[in-house]
Amino acid sequence: MAQFVQHLMDQYGYFVLGASLLLELLAIPLPGEVLMTYTGLLVFQGHLNWILSILIAGLGASLGMTISYWIGYTLGNPFFEKYGSRIHFGPEKLHKISYWFERYGNKLLIIAYYIPGIRHFTGYFSGVTRMPFRTYMIYAYSGAIVWTSTFISLGEILGPKWEQFHRTITKYSIIVGIISVLIFFAVYGFKRYRNQLYGVARMVVAKGVRTFHTLTRVRLLILISFGVFLTLFIIMAGLVQDFLANEFDEFDEVTSYIIHVLFEERWAVWMNRFTYLASFQVLLPIAMFTLLWILAKGKERLLEAGFLLFVLIGGEFWDEGLRRLFHRTGPKHLLNTFPSEQTLITIIFIGFAAYLIVRHVRRAWIGAVAFVVVFLVSFLVGISRIYFGIQYPSDVVAGYVFGGVWVSLNVILLEIFRLIRTAKIE
Repeated sequence: MAQFVQHLMDQYGYFVLGASLLLELLAIPLPGEVLMTYTGLLVFQGHLNWILSILIAGLGASLGMTISYWIGYTLGNPFFEKYGSRIHFGPEKLHKISYWFERYGNKLLIIAYYIPGIRHFTGYFSGVTRMPFRTYMIYAYSGAIVWTSTFISLGEILGPKWEQFHRTITKYSIIVGIISVLIFFAVYGFKRYRNQLYGVARMVVAKGVRTFHTLTRVRLLILISFGVFLTLFIIMAGLVQDFLANEFDEFDEVTSYIIHVLFEERWAVWMNRFTYLASFQVLLPIAMFTLLWILAKGKERLLEAGFLLFVLIGGEFWDEGLRRLFHRTGPKHLLNTFPSEQTLITIIFIGFAAYLIVRHVRRAWIGAVAFVVVFLVSFLVGISRIYFGIQYPSDVVAGYVFGGVWVSLNVILLEIFRLIRTAKIE
């Protein structure tokens, strides 16, 4: 099927691109990702225009999503009202799901494009649940442009190596999509059952405790931190398993190739600056500022200052121990590159520092800014390691994950100690 579609693309170009994506989003099994990355190859070869390809692909996908929506809207609701009770999906359950999908499903529309088997039916289900078409249109059309831009651009970047790497790109995009959906449902579950979680906390807190609201908030922080720790720990276990099985070669080759295509030689000056972000000349002042912040704003200064020192010093031992344990020889015959020392230490220093600062700030936007800063700095440090060929991409990713495990574990311990001390005082 894929070779047949590619042959048609060579003959008819844009028309096949738009028509194929329209049909795929009507649940007709066509290789959408393969088609779009192949389109990117044709763009690389100069046979097609990049912007025009994205616009036509986005238009075809949007038309397919529009048709599937109105089919679901026209046929779906009467069917479930008439026959739904026979399959335990009557009007009442449909109404509840419609309410949920109207409130949260719009965001799922964008993520769903990256998961085959799910994107084919989101249009129909949006229509069945009577999501307002204006809302549906905004998210579905935006998702179509993002989705098509991603794969067409990747195909152009891969160029002559398209055939070698397109299956790997598709595989990892599906994995990222599934993880995104799981995160989406985790966030939804927390918001949906937040009141119940508060109720559990009320049952646990003893009568007459004056710090009830504080204790409740601490318990929720512990719960969230444990969820993050558990997720990262599972990913860490998978990384260790892949490391032992020598399954990083394909990922490293694809990622390194993309990085070096995107960032040419003229980026060398900026990459040196990004590397500097992981130096102790930058990280130590951040740690000192955090310590001063604790002394000025913290309610439990000794506890938080002690944990800050433990996390930073312990993080050094954690990093050194891991690299000696795995003893991987990286690019340029460098020793002990797994996990990346720079990304791991950066995550530990700025991640835990950001948590301690945001912990005492009530403004939500500050927390969002802190998260973006941690993500951006860590990302830039990792990119610079790959750009200079000092570490493999898998080393960099492992640094993020192992560093995140250490930070989230210590956040849990800090809040548990804080909870114990508060209970003793009362």
